[in-house]
Amino acid sequence: MRTVHFIFALFFPLTAAVAEEAADPPVIDGCGIWPHARCSGADLRHANLAGKNLAGADFSGAKLARANLTGANLAGANFDGADLTAAKLNKAAAPTATFRGARLVGADLEFARLFRADFSNADLTGANLEAAKANFAWFPGARLTNANLQETKMFTVNLRGADLSGTYRRFTVFQDIDAAGCTGCPTEW
Repeated sequence: MRTVHFIFALFFPLTAAVAEEAADPPVIDGCGIWPHARCSGADLRHANLAGKNLAGADFSGAKLARANLTGANLAGANFDGADLTAAKLNKAAAPTATFRGARLVGADLEFARLFRADFSNADLTGANLEAAKANFAWFPGARLTNANLQETKMFTVNLRGADLSGTYRRFTVFQDIDAAGCTGCPTEW
């Protein structure tokens, strides 16, 4: 009987902490940090959202400069017109997320999963997309100048009118891309 109490005492604080977090999800600047949240225009600069489930959330026009979204679930999230300058999105899962017209200058998207994401007219100047998987993603009119695309996988990607000037592309895979009007796109694929 004593062993049971000892084991319960070891695990009770952890269980209480998990229950407290589940019962009271965080709210930052009126924005609930949960799936399908409506956070259009919210000020989330420097927010720690690492590992959070934000699937389907609306962050259009939000201020997310230097926010930490490492490993977050951003599936179907809307970041249209948002400011993600120097944000950490490494290892984030963002399939079908939209970043149309977003500012991702210096953002870290290393190892991010960007399947079918839409970066139309986004500014990714100096962004790190090393080893990101961007299959079927859209980058028409996007600015990727001086971005790190090392080992990035781009299968069936739309790069119409994009600017890839000065990108680092060692071992980058460009297969079946649409590069009409693209500046700095590879011509030898």
